[in-house]
Formats: sequence, structure tokens, C-alpha cells
Amino acid sequence: MQQLSAVIITFNEEKNIGRCLESIKDIADDIVVVDSFSTDKTSEICSKHSANFIQHTWEGYSATKNFANAQAKYDWVLSLDADEALSPQLQDSIRKLKSGNNIAFCTFNRLTNYCGTWINHCGWYPDTKLRLFDRRKTKWDGLIHEKLIFSEKIHAQHLKGDCLHYSYYTTEDHYKQLEKFTDLSAKHMFDSNTHPNFISFYLSPAVKFFQCYFLKLGFLDGAAGFSISCISAYGVYLKYHKLKKLLQAK
Repeated sequence: MQQLSAVIITFNEEKNIGRCLESIKDIADDIVVVDSFSTDKTSEICSKHSANFIQHTWEGYSATKNFANAQAKYDWVLSLDADEALSPQLQDSIRKLKSGNNIAFCTFNRLTNYCGTWINHCGWYPDTKLRLFDRRKTKWDGLIHEKLIFSEKIHAQHLKGDCLHYSYYTTEDHYKQLEKFTDLSAKHMFDSNTHPNFISFYLSPAVKFFQCYFLKLGFLDGAAGFSISCISAYGVYLKYHKLKKLLQAK
């Protein structure tokens, strides 16, 4: 039987962390939560689930996740965000995998709940993620949408079942996250000496909406699909607008 560490990073996740921990309690042999000094009940909830709760200064997504992986007892790591939870089918898939002898790299699909609606289109599903891995052969890299990079060529097995992602409870939550991500995106483009033009400001947002709502069938997700497509398009415009401000300030 392989032993598995589940690793989660948190900051003020009292709405989500209990659901996440409940979904892994029967498959994880070790649960590590690295918290960036939450001021809500995150710590209290983690204690009730017997998680190894470690407070650590925020260093950015990749660096904080790499620190969290290093705190795990076991090399086989399941990396989750606090607003994610494993479906019963995915729990069963991991449970069966644990009965083997070899540490595996595994992918699974992520299904997102947006303001109470499960999103099957807009480019948001299947949203396949590689989150089950040998920490000795990989690390997180990237400023915003962090990804795993590997020290050698690996073969990943795809598991049945979904990782359930409870992304935004309201559209206001979506706009707040958009502000944060576009700040980071604009700074990254500024550091990379990127300069926006007419296409960046006006054509790119329109293309983004068309892709999400029509090409990726967002209209089949009803009002939620329309909202996602509009906000995604606005996000493209906003990051270039913030980049322009940075360049003007320079």
C-alpha cells in the first residue's frame, strides 16, 4: 500500500477548507496545510480534521506550494487548492491506485461550480490537471497560473472522477479575483517589455468572448456561461489597460 500526503495552501478559506479536508480524509495518510496567516476560522477547521497546520509567509503561488510539498511526510503528493474537493468517484480511483506498488503521476478532470452552476463548457471543462505526483521529480513554477515542471520524462495516468472546484460564490468574487490576476499579468508583461496596441485593447477582448461563448459553447451554460464569457473578455482588456498605466508611469 502506497502512502500519500495531501498538500493544501490557504488564506482565509473557512468557506471551503472543511469540504476539501472531508473529501480526502479516507485516502490521505498525511494532510499538510500551509497557511499564510489567516484571520478567520481556517486554523480551527484544520485542527478538527487533524491536519498538520503550518503558518508560513506568502511567497507567491509556486514558491509557497514548493515549500508546502517539502513539509509532506511522503513523496507521493496530492496537491489541492482549498476550494477544491474530490468527487466520490475520484476518491475511489485514488484508493485503488494506492493498493499498487509504484508511485504514479496522475491527471484528473476538474469540474467548476460557478455561482451555484456546474460549468461544462466555456473552456472550463474538462480542465485536466496533473495533481498527483512524486515530489522528488517535479516542482511548481510560474507567477500566476503555476504549473509543474519535471526533472525527467514522465508518463501520467488519467483517473476517473472529477475534482470539484467551487470557484466563485458571486460574480463580485469573480471580479475581485480578476483584479488580482490582472495586476500580476500586467506586471509580468511589463517586466517582459510587452507593449499593447489597438489589437490588444479592442480585438483581443472580442476574440476572447467569441471563443468562450460560441466556439467553446458557453451559451449552453446559460446565464453563467454568458457571465463567464463577458468577465473573461473584460479581463483581457483590463490587463492591457493596467500594462499601459505601468508604461506611462515609467
